[in-house]
Amino acid sequence: MKIKKLTHLALLIAFALVIHTVENAIPVPLPIPGAKLGLANVITLLTFVLYGFEAALIVSGVRTVLGSIFAGNFLATGFYLSFFGAIVSTVVMAGGVYAWRKEKLSLIAVSILGAAAHNTTQVTVAALIIGNFNLIPLYLPLLLVIALPTGFFTGLAVTYSEKALKNVLTNIRQK
Repeated sequence: MKIKKLTHLALLIAFALVIHTVENAIPVPLPIPGAKLGLANVITLLTFVLYGFEAALIVSGVRTVLGSIFAGNFLATGFYLSFFGAIVSTVVMAGGVYAWRKEKLSLIAVSILGAAAHNTTQVTVAALIIGNFNLIPLYLPLLLVIALPTGFFTGLAVTYSEKALKNVLTNIRQK
């Protein structure tokens, strides 16, 4: 990996980690436990667009590991929910980004797919941990409804940020 790309990825991880940490500290005004805005996914999707799947997987994985260490819940239930949700949503977004590059999906749609995959994975992992699969049909629909506006917002933020960042990175690369 080139030094410049490695530096960019380190900065993206730092941004994602700060957003992840701040978001965990802010109580969400939703009556659904575990529901979040998923703002750190803005950085994951941006990484995807700028550097590809491998880089996005690194950013999302490192962010969740370091975020759980900073929160003091490394290898606790919350870590597994966050980690597997982030990894699976990144894998799902891979197909979405491929379709976006072929102009068949918007980044908003890719983000919504990622949010839905994240929520589905979290509920499935929670059901596996507690051994109660009744949780899935009761809880998942609520989280999927929340995935629509949160995924929309994240995708919208990435759509606008991506254009600006590509211009900045193009200027940096030319120097």
